[in-house]
Amino acid sequence: MKLSFFGAVGEVTGSCYFLETGSARILIDCGMFQGSKFADDRNHAPLPFDASKIDAVLVTHAHLDHVGRIPKLAAAGFAGPIFATRPTMALAKIILDDALEVMKYHEKKQHEKPAYTEEDVKRAEGLFSGIDYDKKITVAPGVTATWHDAGHILGSAFIEIEINESLRAERAERAERSNPVNKGITRIVFSGDLGNHDVPIIRTLESLVPADVLVMESTYGAHNHEDTGTRVGKLRDAIMRTVKLRGVLVIPAFAVERIQEILYELDALVVSHAIPPIPMFLDSPLAIHATQVFEHFPNYYDEEAAARVQKDGDFFNFPGLRMTLTRDESRAINDAPQPKVIIAGAGMMTGGRVFHHLRRYLQDPHSTVLIVGYQSEKTLGRQLLDGAKEVTIFGDVVAVRATIEKIGGYSAHADRAHLAEWVAEAKQKPKKIFLVHGEDDARAALGGDLEKQLGIKPESPAYGASYEI
Repeated sequence: MKLSFFGAVGEVTGSCYFLETGSARILIDCGMFQGSKFADDRNHAPLPFDASKIDAVLVTHAHLDHVGRIPKLAAAGFAGPIFATRPTMALAKIILDDALEVMKYHEKKQHEKPAYTEEDVKRAEGLFSGIDYDKKITVAPGVTATWHDAGHILGSAFIEIEINESLRAERAERAERSNPVNKGITRIVFSGDLGNHDVPIIRTLESLVPADVLVMESTYGAHNHEDTGTRVGKLRDAIMRTVKLRGVLVIPAFAVERIQEILYELDALVVSHAIPPIPMFLDSPLAIHATQVFEHFPNYYDEEAAARVQKDGDFFNFPGLRMTLTRDESRAINDAPQPKVIIAGAGMMTGGRVFHHLRRYLQDPHSTVLIVGYQSEKTLGRQLLDGAKEVTIFGDVVAVRATIEKIGGYSAHADRAHLAEWVAEAKQKPKKIFLVHGEDDARAALGGDLEKQLGIKPESPAYGASYEI
């Protein structure tokens, strides 16, 4: 049995893990690489495996860095099933459609060829098969999988895979002699992205199930988040300062989950009259469509959100909020009086409508850019977070005079302490751990914590590395 790593190692995008057993070839996620531009050049490179020989794809959740290359996989000859939770299926469709539209826009404006075609997207979407949490299914010969709630975004999961090596009698006999409890069964858990404490709307991350091998994310492996209880207060403070200065508050945010969380908390601030009535704009077609998907799956909400639905009906819409779906509606935001709030994608500022707003308002000392999510290396968001005095947007050099603020409590990722706690509190600890989906400093820090707590030194694989399991 062999496990190979083809993305999200030493970085936080491009998740893609290839599991080969004696009887099956399984791909876990097939995400897009994202960096200084929307579609990294690596997304155009040939896939590092034969797509036509893969038996199944298992998807942890719908973020682009986990599903973005699936159409490329279909174009390369994959025709098997793609298993995901039902909300993930619905979100992946709109995310892939949106990614293609953004790539077409870049092709027109910057002559960058899309990584795949509309036909590829349709072919891939037709392969998805919806599953429920906590129900074991057979995904390939000798391989079963169970999706457990990861508490990251709607429908997100960590996936428990069981490989029955007894299909090959000789290997089963050898495994039973060395470990009669397992009787030829090997359990591997792929964490996907694990959720933060006290995330609005979404249920809490489930406990880690018994596993021989754990492939674990480490996005915030070197950092602890600020107290989530300060999140709403900081959001309110940013709005009140914007009102006082009669400026513009620009919130670049991930269209799936982060924007819905912000709407959820803005709704509470508006309804309670904690902030004055000012124009607010949700300027992201993807976020608007994702919000509609959220509204379609209230049975996936946590208890508090479910209760608010019963009481208020719709916490994604409130007085003063306008959703701008078309480009003309987006342009009209410029004419709206200040102060105002603009929420737009993309979260790492790698493309999308937020570029236009940043080019306009970064130069304004009365305005604020509020960063509410992880910013990868080489992205515009990372440059602003690191204190850049000027940045380049659409080829123009833009002076940074606006206030740049960050709220760490909005992260949808578990932080260093929560990640280590998730493993330490498992009833049965894994025998081997691979740290992925994190920059090298994050993997080193979390790896040190896990080694101290568990006595296990995790591996930090490099791109293309393969390990016998």
